[in-house]
Amino acid sequence: MPISRTVLRLSAVAVAALAFAGALQAQDKPVQLKLSSWVPAQHPLNPALQAWAEDIKKASNGSITAVLFPSEQLGKAFDHYDMARDGIADFSYVNPGYQPGRFPVMAGASLPFLFANGKGGTAAIDAWYRSYAAREMKDVKFCFAFVHDPGTFHARKKITLPTDIKGMKIRPATSTIGQMVTSLGGTNVQSSAPEARDMLERGVADAITFPWGSISLFGIDKVVSYHMDVPLYVTPFVWVMNQDKYNAMSAAQKKVIDDHCTTEWAEKVATPWADFEYAGRAKLASLPGHESYKLTPDQLHAWRTAVAPGEAQWAEGVKKVGVDPKQAMDALKASLVKYKSGL
Repeated sequence: MPISRTVLRLSAVAVAALAFAGALQAQDKPVQLKLSSWVPAQHPLNPALQAWAEDIKKASNGSITAVLFPSEQLGKAFDHYDMARDGIADFSYVNPGYQPGRFPVMAGASLPFLFANGKGGTAAIDAWYRSYAAREMKDVKFCFAFVHDPGTFHARKKITLPTDIKGMKIRPATSTIGQMVTSLGGTNVQSSAPEARDMLERGVADAITFPWGSISLFGIDKVVSYHMDVPLYVTPFVWVMNQDKYNAMSAAQKKVIDDHCTTEWAEKVATPWADFEYAGRAKLASLPGHESYKLTPDQLHAWRTAVAPGEAQWAEGVKKVGVDPKQAMDALKASLVKYKSGL
């Protein structure tokens, strides 16, 4: 008995429907990521993070999308590690130095006079810290580490020697720099970057350690006039992910995330910011009433001598968590040499 055209048509529709259902089943479930950044919306880090997220969307065939929340919209800068741990954000931009003693190995990267630049410095710190991240940041999935271009002292008065710090109130960038300030007779005034201008304006702090371009970005150029032109320190940062969010993804989606949590991506994300901070040197030097000044060889030697004990202090903290400080510091310095970013 011949099969009618209607039956054939219905069979074709049924096959197509089954094929479509199978294709849907094979597709990854849509995932939307909340990315949290505590710097202001106009900060150069934010567009770089958005470009990173767009590349993830493309690589996942649209199954992973993201929304960036800048300017502490999801929580305070100090809380960003815990926000990633607890799922308040799926990815968080973290300054480990905001929580003294919590990340002792990473604190070594903010010891003075280590980093010459931000680009190679980012590759160096990321490649180095991968050996320690799973242990030191076990509450989250580590994605990558990065640094800004080296920062320095910006103050109401000229600072040329370590002895100038005695009696000053200084907002340090990290706990390691805070220890340096204390050892030189200064007083630490804690604040996140977004709160720093207000503290200086009210006289709660006399000086700040900060990268160059961000001085103008955060309006701090309105309250400090003297800028010590030396690569004093960098602040190490990490970009971390909520582990449960990662675990819930498909194998294909996990691979996309892993492919975007690399040293290469760390450098891509950090480069626009590094360029921005480097350009800030010339900008501040050109402002009326501002003075950017170099140190003499003798002054620089005095600084290196004065801050040298900081490494021993850092080493004691690292020993307490069962890590060999000499091995860790030697590895960091070797990485800095490899990526042409050591002083």
